[in-house]
Amino acid sequence: MTAAARQDEPVTAAHSAGGLAVACHRLIHIYPTASGDVVALSGVDLRISAGEMLALVGPSGSGKSTLVAILGGLMQPSAGRVYVGEHELSRLSSKGLAALRGATVGTVLQGAERNLLPYVSLSRNIWLAQRPAARLAGRRLDPPEAILDLVGLAGAGARRVGDLTPGQRQRAALAQGLAAGPGLLLVDEPTSQLDASGRDEVLAALAAVNGERGTTVVVVTHDGEVGARLGRAVTIRDGRVGAEGRDGRDFAVVAGDGTIQLPPETVASFPAGTLLEVDHTDESITLRAVAAPSSLGGDDGVARAGGEPRPSGS
Repeated sequence: MTAAARQDEPVTAAHSAGGLAVACHRLIHIYPTASGDVVALSGVDLRISAGEMLALVGPSGSGKSTLVAILGGLMQPSAGRVYVGEHELSRLSSKGLAALRGATVGTVLQGAERNLLPYVSLSRNIWLAQRPAARLAGRRLDPPEAILDLVGLAGAGARRVGDLTPGQRQRAALAQGLAAGPGLLLVDEPTSQLDASGRDEVLAALAAVNGERGTTVVVVTHDGEVGARLGRAVTIRDGRVGAEGRDGRDFAVVAGDGTIQLPPETVASFPAGTLLEVDHTDESITLRAVAAPSSLGGDDGVARAGGEPRPSGS
């Protein structure tokens, strides 16, 4: 955020063909419950470049949806900092967060029907979603028909939700999320209830949005194939970034506090309490087990990371 920005400054970035960068620094979120606090996010460090497509992959309860809700300004983290573009979200007032949600960040909730009004046409749905952004001076918005065309629903403006196939409903939900021309589009489980054909339609629509508008796209998914097709997949495990996949290659990620989560199959061979000796050169790191929790010696297990520099943005 610029030095002149105030805490109550609304987000009013003009519509443009481009995306917003995202950065999370040591992000923590805790849910209080009657039986005790639940840590949903435990020090997430993540950078997403402007115009990038990224999948957040992981099982239920890993923290993916919590992270997306924070990025969308729907909830505040317990600790840490989040930047969307030049705006640090914790510095924004309720008015500023509302402006962010209405004009800068588009959020598509899990379940297409949760994003759409069933009793009005698709064009009317989009028009209603555009109203907050339309009030901003100098903001130019695409007509609903153009947004529907972008997601492969050309000529469907007069139709209603009940007239659509599951894949079409999900693409209509994407259109609603794109109504204000956001620089960041957050999409929660867009393919979880679709067959292969519907999934491919949704992924093609997301690729069109990213390719034609440059919109930064973040997708929450359980489906590893969806993550692979988006190009970059970040695994969230136990509330932290556990690993990252890029163009078919898998990487472990060093967090801001220097910790690293080993892949589950590696952890199975090195139980908690194992002592690991660390050797490193400019190009590689070698971890060698020197003591198991219950005994010394035994078979050495070696996990190696090296040969390639750590990818930027990890």
